[in-house]
Amino acid sequence: MTVSIGIVGLPNVGKSTLFNSITDASVDAQNYPFCTIEPNSGIVPVPDSRLEILSKISGTEKIISATIEFTDIAGLVKGASKGEGLGNKFLANIRNTAAIAHVVRCFEDDNIIHVHGKVDPIGDIETIEYELILSDLEVAQRAVDNQFKKIKTNQKDEVKKYELLKKVVATLEASTPIRSLEVDEEDAITIRQYQFLTAKPVIYVGNVDEDHLDGAIETVLKLKEYATSTGAECMIICAKLEAELAALSGEEKTAFLAELGIPESGLDQLSRACFRLLGLQTYLTTGVKETRAWTINIGDTAPQAAGVIHTDFEKGFIRANIIGYDQFVSSGGWKPAKEKGLVRQEGKEYVMQDGDVVEFLFNV
Repeated sequence: MTVSIGIVGLPNVGKSTLFNSITDASVDAQNYPFCTIEPNSGIVPVPDSRLEILSKISGTEKIISATIEFTDIAGLVKGASKGEGLGNKFLANIRNTAAIAHVVRCFEDDNIIHVHGKVDPIGDIETIEYELILSDLEVAQRAVDNQFKKIKTNQKDEVKKYELLKKVVATLEASTPIRSLEVDEEDAITIRQYQFLTAKPVIYVGNVDEDHLDGAIETVLKLKEYATSTGAECMIICAKLEAELAALSGEEKTAFLAELGIPESGLDQLSRACFRLLGLQTYLTTGVKETRAWTINIGDTAPQAAGVIHTDFEKGFIRANIIGYDQFVSSGGWKPAKEKGLVRQEGKEYVMQDGDVVEFLFNV
């Protein structure tokens, strides 16, 4: 399962600096608008300390983490939906992502220009949101026109879809993002087919300087209040600090974080926050060949989880041998866990839990 997150925001808010830290890629991060001319993507591992421990128990040859694909998209400006700045092309790039990480500038620095001349997190968010709404409105109006041609047959499904799209248009015309529209699962699936920008879940990433990682400044407090009021996730990060951490080795990074009194990097926090945002979790497999984390949706059944490894596993699913991570570790591996009767045999109805250690039995 590929998890794709688009990093967006106004120019000079720290998007590309953050992206460089995430992917250790050589993306330009200069002090002028539109430095990022093409979308840059990088696939990064999701930190999971459980994998190293399982690997030692199993004598594993290699470790494979769950991953997230981050895409850095050029700074948007007012009028982007109409072609201003670098235009609508970049809004199209966001449509291919599952969620949006909206980087918001919360730091003051006279040496880094702000496109609006002042640091105003809420104003910046509203500028971006307005452009996304306008872009969605254009797509939705076309969809309504196309759907109108299909309702002449009076088929219930087509009429229902038409009415749903009209609700979407009305929501956007009220300058409200589509994600605020309350719909059932069937309608949610229909909406996802159009890849509307404002239907995607969003996490606001407040970029602060090193002295304000505690978030005790007015810009951050306003950002958090706004996120809460809109039901969005919010986190604080110092992109400059993350860039410094990215240049360090594992041990140096751990020592530096300890010196700062920070339990984990902002990038680690962002990865986990993105998983929460999308309702994802991981189950684990371990053996001599490899120890691996597999990404699934919260609520997936055992056969669905098996299908992430290979579609044949889901089609020919027989049962799954499952044990919780903590029990697996305390037992010392598969063999002693089975001897102690701690490994459960679960069938097709079993709902997977985060951290399940699994062996699948299947017949092709």
